[in-house]
Amino acid sequence: MDFHDYINKVRERFQRSDFAPLAYVHSYGCQQNVSDGEKILGMLADMGCGITDDRSSADIIILNTCAVRENAEEKVFGNIGELKRLKEQNPDLIIGVCGCMPQQKHIVERIRRSYKYVDIVFGTFAIADFPKLLSEHLESRKFTEDTEERNSVPTEGMRVIRSCFYKASVPIMYGCNNFCTYCIVPYVRGREHSRLPEDILNEINGLVSDGCKEIMLLGQNVNSYGKNLDEPVSFSELLRRINALDGDFRIRFMTSHPKDVTFELIDTIAQCDKICKHLHLPLQSGSDRILTAMNRHYDLQKYMDTVNYAREKMPQFSLSTDIIVGFPNETYDDFLMTLDTVKKVGYDNIFSFIYSKRKGTKAAEMEDNTSDEDKSKWFRELLEVQRNVAEENYKRFEGRVMTVLFDGESRRSGYISGKSDEFIIVEAKGSTELIGQMKKVKITSTRYWAVEGEIID
Repeated sequence: MDFHDYINKVRERFQRSDFAPLAYVHSYGCQQNVSDGEKILGMLADMGCGITDDRSSADIIILNTCAVRENAEEKVFGNIGELKRLKEQNPDLIIGVCGCMPQQKHIVERIRRSYKYVDIVFGTFAIADFPKLLSEHLESRKFTEDTEERNSVPTEGMRVIRSCFYKASVPIMYGCNNFCTYCIVPYVRGREHSRLPEDILNEINGLVSDGCKEIMLLGQNVNSYGKNLDEPVSFSELLRRINALDGDFRIRFMTSHPKDVTFELIDTIAQCDKICKHLHLPLQSGSDRILTAMNRHYDLQKYMDTVNYAREKMPQFSLSTDIIVGFPNETYDDFLMTLDTVKKVGYDNIFSFIYSKRKGTKAAEMEDNTSDEDKSKWFRELLEVQRNVAEENYKRFEGRVMTVLFDGESRRSGYISGKSDEFIIVEAKGSTELIGQMKKVKITSTRYWAVEGEIID
């Protein structure tokens, strides 16, 4: 039986019993996880389930997990523990745990040992086998598991239930080949494999036809797109093909690994009108010694060459980054190199984290003589420096007209909030009826985290 056969089998089972279960899905972590969760929702709907945001009323609960940091895993275990009460109240409740966490053996062992009321466990490679696993559990009422690694993840042809009609994430590839020493992703997501460009273009065409205004292209390293295809297509070429599609929409992407960013990619961003003039370029550290220990495959000079070329081509170009503070045996001198880079680059935003040891990675085996006290102190210092950098940076937007996709209410009464093409938070006076629309906004004032303006169209 194939994927669709199991979908039909489960739906027919529910129909025979005159039972339409309610399903609740919660996805943790990155946008790739959120995208997977939307596919799981689509499968549940195809199997005859209703969808609910209230887990206490659900007959099927699926937790789609993240393994990037330890605190994320502990949060999931806390939430699994809270489900025990619901299981006692409703013994027929089906509880599933999927995603990145179950792709680690010690996690599955912990679930089987300490959370015996969990019914189904499956990893990132088995998403298309969820209907099969649910069917088997409904028949046996026994614990069902699939955490086997595959060469690829079949996801074409799945129904997707999206949480937003005007923004959508579209995976263009899965997996990672980089093996940064701190990162668990290659172990839980497998090796890189790319979707066919025609499948990506068809999906985006459908989204744009349905009124979607922003497409976020997803991949652990989008710059590696197309390398494993029978007829290789570079990421730059894919972007140009998407840019040529009809419709009023804009294109974002993440994540770009600095070692693979080419001047051709920068030129493509500059020349294509639908591609946002923003690049998320994870630095992680400004110290070449630490970058080598992280196995990042670039040095600071290579990174700055990319930044300088982008600034030369697009003076108003926006840059954001990821930074890890307190990698094993990082010294204050190493950290000062990171601070210096933050000042030189002038990031509009940074996403910073104190290093989190991940079991199964090479960095977890490194001796670490850097104290937690120092790591916390450096982290606070980084945030203060970035606040000053961003406050000065954002002044360049004053008086400019920015294109903004409004996506929610501001905390201030009568204001709405959205993101510009440059991925800058913009607030303006306006009605909530404008949420989901792109508008021109003239910027009148700036702060260190956002800008404010007046809607002019």
